[in-house]
Amino acid sequence: MEGEPVADENPGENSSGILNEIDGDLYRKVLGRYPTGVTLVSAMDGDEPLAMVIGSFVSVSMDPPLVGFLPGKESYTWGRMSSSGGFCVNVLSDAQADLSNAFFRKDGDPWEGTGWQPADVTGSPAIPSCLASIDCAVHEVVDAGDHWFVMGRVVGVSHVDEGSPLVFLGGKYGEYRAQG
Repeated sequence: MEGEPVADENPGENSSGILNEIDGDLYRKVLGRYPTGVTLVSAMDGDEPLAMVIGSFVSVSMDPPLVGFLPGKESYTWGRMSSSGGFCVNVLSDAQADLSNAFFRKDGDPWEGTGWQPADVTGSPAIPSCLASIDCAVHEVVDAGDHWFVMGRVVGVSHVDEGSPLVFLGGKYGEYRAQG
């Protein structure tokens, strides 16, 4: 039917049947021109709190309330978090770049000084100083190439009224500035 999307039977091929090769470095550079928010997605592995820095957080649906993020398939942390059945998305403020960086370091306890508390429903670590915390039950995990698309059913939310989000663009942190 005219005007309806058609699934491509051969992804990567154009209408002439020619395979479109995309240079990986160029692709990464192009995607680096798109700003993202910075979140810490957290969960428990037994008694141990875990988190990973995620820039691929997205709202999926308002009814039912669903959100999602995309961890790499090789992610050790997601491998440990995935069996918990829940997670919490902590939205970082522009004053929390150091907190984000703490979760990349191998030394020290990144949770030190966060004052994290178990989220009401899933028990996943919620950080009260973040702009928002979104408690989720895992809804579905979908294969998405070299990543997983993890969707969560929102089961609880909290937020602060002040602050601006931490933004990531071109390999650097920044802050959001409203125009007008």
